[in-house]
Amino acid sequence: MGHSIKLTRSVAYAERSRHRLDICRPAGAVAAPVVVFFYGGAWRSGNKELYRYVAKALARRGYVAVLPDYRVYPEARYPQFLEDGAQVVRWVKDNVGRYGGDPNKIFLKGHSAGAHIAAMLSIDGRWLAKVGLTPGRDIAGLIGIAGPYDYLPLRDETLKLIFGGADRPETQPIFHVAPGAPPALLMTGGRDRLVEPGNATRLAARLVEAGNTATVKTYRRVGHYAIIAALAPLLRFFVPVLRDVDTFIAQTLQSITAQALGKAPAQEADCLPGSIETAGT
Repeated sequence: MGHSIKLTRSVAYAERSRHRLDICRPAGAVAAPVVVFFYGGAWRSGNKELYRYVAKALARRGYVAVLPDYRVYPEARYPQFLEDGAQVVRWVKDNVGRYGGDPNKIFLKGHSAGAHIAAMLSIDGRWLAKVGLTPGRDIAGLIGIAGPYDYLPLRDETLKLIFGGADRPETQPIFHVAPGAPPALLMTGGRDRLVEPGNATRLAARLVEAGNTATVKTYRRVGHYAIIAALAPLLRFFVPVLRDVDTFIAQTLQSITAQALGKAPAQEADCLPGSIETAGT
């Protein structure tokens, strides 16, 4: 798979300096699935220029990739980066059709702190409600990579400032799980020492208990940064993150189509609710 791609840089989605996003898309894209990628950086650092390789990798697989900046500490604290994320999704819903994307096929993807943002937007309906959207209706799926979903108590002093305390359950995606969430693919590294893999398995279990669909992929010999670096051309053959994302998106869209036609979705072994798989990498 190797589409030629086009990159549009630094489109404003709101008024502040960090309210800018890139769109990377296959040349000639028409009604393509959309992946919004929120990068990590402990809610205090990061910029989209460092992660264009992720957007380019997605675009070459046939997706319209949207790569936003969002406010970070000290400019922002919880929940302002979630509010920024909701504004990104609203912009995508309203505008991605002009870039060849299908506004009814929006997937939220993130790594580390960005996975927390993607998960909160997908699970806690308050944030998208502020911009007139609903996760279960407007988000096709959640793709979390090495995300802190159940990360309390906080020990880092800066994180305590960012989240307003060491132990505020309402800041965690797992606290907000309810029926009606979009399907989730939660990917984690077995050697992640920064965000332990149990964050993914615990969230998946809670989602399934509530009647949602969740799949966990654990790559045994992979750490916190290698799992996202695996999207770079030289490393993607060692860790099948992109392949697993492709599978998840294809199966999710197949299920959506089947439901729209009034048919029961065909279940496949690795997308069953509660599926937990340890990859050999």
